[in-house]
Amino acid sequence: MIEPLSRRSLLQIGAATTGTALVGAAAVAVAGPAGATPTARLFVHGVASGDPLPDSVILWTRVTPQPTATPGSGRGAVVPVSWEMSADPSFRRIARSGTVNAGPAGDHTVKVDVRGLTPATSYWYRFRCQGVASPVARTRTAPADGAAVPRLRMAVVSCANLQAGWFSAYRHLAARRDIDVVLHLGDYLYEYAPGEYQARDVVVRPHDPPREMVTLSDYRRRHAQYKTDPDLQALHALAPWVVTWDDHESANDAWKNGAENHTPGAEGTWSARKAASQQAYAEWMPVRYTPGGTLYRRFRCGRLASLSMLDLRSYRDEQVSSPVDPAINDPARTITGPDQERFLLEGLADATVQWKLVGNPVMIAPVRLPSTLDARAVEGIGTLVDAEVPPVAGVPYNVDQWDGYPAQRARVLGVLRDRGIRDAVFLTGDIHSAWAADLPADPATYPVTGDSLGVELVCTSVTSDNLDDILNTPPRTASLAVETAIKANNPHVKYLDFDSHGFSVLEVTPAGVQMDWFTLIDRTDPRSAAVWSTSWRVPAGTRKVQPAPRRLA
Repeated sequence: MIEPLSRRSLLQIGAATTGTALVGAAAVAVAGPAGATPTARLFVHGVASGDPLPDSVILWTRVTPQPTATPGSGRGAVVPVSWEMSADPSFRRIARSGTVNAGPAGDHTVKVDVRGLTPATSYWYRFRCQGVASPVARTRTAPADGAAVPRLRMAVVSCANLQAGWFSAYRHLAARRDIDVVLHLGDYLYEYAPGEYQARDVVVRPHDPPREMVTLSDYRRRHAQYKTDPDLQALHALAPWVVTWDDHESANDAWKNGAENHTPGAEGTWSARKAASQQAYAEWMPVRYTPGGTLYRRFRCGRLASLSMLDLRSYRDEQVSSPVDPAINDPARTITGPDQERFLLEGLADATVQWKLVGNPVMIAPVRLPSTLDARAVEGIGTLVDAEVPPVAGVPYNVDQWDGYPAQRARVLGVLRDRGIRDAVFLTGDIHSAWAADLPADPATYPVTGDSLGVELVCTSVTSDNLDDILNTPPRTASLAVETAIKANNPHVKYLDFDSHGFSVLEVTPAGVQMDWFTLIDRTDPRSAAVWSTSWRVPAGTRKVQPAPRRLA
């Protein structure tokens, strides 16, 4: 889909973003640190792009026209912001340009849907306000529908808790030259107050505002804080992002009419809190979404692949109280809602593309609790999935996933079976662990038949707590026995790492899909190295995942 970035282009992007890369999280409450450059003071939160189509892409920034115009304050003048896109990083060949107004009604964010672009083309963009230019960043349009595409390479990330560590995973990805698009599968930020949810009870970077976010001002300030992270800014400047939300963009274990981490009365109504979180998300993310609209949407990469992005929080029925609740098998229960289910099935049945990729915020593969786990391990898994897990062998271990909606999952997988659909791959976040799994036609007979209808690949967390953090044990020690037991009780699960933090890189070609996992040495070290961990591949037409050697690139 994309040609590798030249060293010169990387240096130009790096030089252009230096002004904002020095802006730390403390800058969220002010226009910029004392002595900062005009660019750093005015464009504190960097620039970004997203939702690439063959002829259009979203451009985003946020301006701070006066020191008092801080995020969430509702203060500051309405100011004109100009933007321009160029076919070269020196801006000698301007392709599109325009001017929009930014003011307190939209928290001084700027989002432009630039149209009339050329498919499969790299562009550079920048903004200008009050005579000051923003950092320069790079984006790229998608290939034309029906085009033959030899390769698509995506960064895959999820679950980035600023309090729990540094975003070194983003830094390592931003240093690569081969990323076409960044796929963020949810939990871009977290709602908790300082001290509530982070690195073995050590607050690496305290949240702002210093309370759980509930109001529109809270959500705006938290988005702003995350966007001051230099590694996050660098990755936004490298390539377009395609995002969806999970629960922590609003509140833990959210469903259509509430959330586990929402207290009606004390925290207002859920409808008001949900609306506030969605408005801030629409303002602060480079996504083609407006409040009250639909976040689920589909992208295409020529004939090679489609990517159906799901929203599994806005329409779902409330989670059952436990995996032994008889209501779990109610065929009317839904995690998608009926309209989104039709959208998903249409994408899976699309014969005009080879690979049917699904951006899936929570796991769809069935996972049953083994009988060999001790009470401490079961309690740790319950903490990991934010739910009470009864020590009953054979029950789903996490009813916040598709396991809590088995009748609907059976309908979705049944379409793959009945229509003979191949090359369906679900790409998943949420669970703070790395998985590679077949999607069994029947979990009971899978050990004998090996019949699989598709594959699921799960990226680990960028920083959010994993099982070893919860058990307070060294990585790759106590969790190993838990992983072994789960894989033995769920033979379709081929790979599981409950401990690591980092990122994944997914490559899609006509011959297969491969995911490489990379892990951080120490998420609490801003200079942490990242090392390759493992690779798993889905050969075309097989509907199965298998171990693979690491790609050279």
